[in-house]
Amino acid sequence: MGITASHRLGADEACGRLTVGPGGGKVGVDYLRQILEGVRSGAVGVEAALAALRDLPYEELGFAKLDHHRALRQGVPEVVFCQGKTTEQVVAIVEKLAARNRRVMATRANPEVFAAVKGALPSAKYYRPARIIAVEAGEGLPAPSEDEPYVLVVSGGTSDIPVAEEAAVTAELLGSRVERLYDVGVAGLHRLLDHRRVLFEARVNVVVAGMEGALASVVGGLVANPVIAVPTSVGYGASFEGLAALLAMLNSCAPGVAVV
Repeated sequence: MGITASHRLGADEACGRLTVGPGGGKVGVDYLRQILEGVRSGAVGVEAALAALRDLPYEELGFAKLDHHRALRQGVPEVVFCQGKTTEQVVAIVEKLAARNRRVMATRANPEVFAAVKGALPSAKYYRPARIIAVEAGEGLPAPSEDEPYVLVVSGGTSDIPVAEEAAVTAELLGSRVERLYDVGVAGLHRLLDHRRVLFEARVNVVVAGMEGALASVVGGLVANPVIAVPTSVGYGASFEGLAALLAMLNSCAPGVAVV
């Protein structure tokens, strides 16, 4: 092709520069376009492009098969679930994903795992209540505009905040604008009703509650937008470690309620 070795990137360097991240189907197209444009301009050699594409379906690590194709199929890269993995496995997976993606997210991570990831990837950030690690590559992704429709995350009580924050931070890292409304459970319903406007104007309400889980039905009965109900294990008496809240949410008579 008339491209000298001095004009070519090595395979590792090419993979590091060709990045993708959350934001819809265009992301996968942009990834492929970077490779093809690089080959056409001579900035990326044919062998480097082949190396970058070789692992696009998935990359074999022995203990894991990294789904690099997921951003093309679903618009967001694979999320790392840390629970049950060794610290070394988490670090290796996050490093590989960070080489190809503008943002990597790891969930259910404890502080010890974060410390190890931070040692390997200094840009890593820890959201402690949510137990989420986020790694930004380069300039990262732009924050959503304040004019965009928002996801509202609602919690019944303060004890539900860790689960609520897991939902809120996840939505933020996937590119959504998020607002929070915490400690507005049915034991003091006036606290919720004082914020009717923010409930009505959300594009979706994520309602996190334990105990008897009634908050999801209350919100579902007030708003026209979708409600995602999330039961937690917070409670005592006959809460049965969250089973009572789960069943109450599944049995909600309010329309538009989906339980996760």
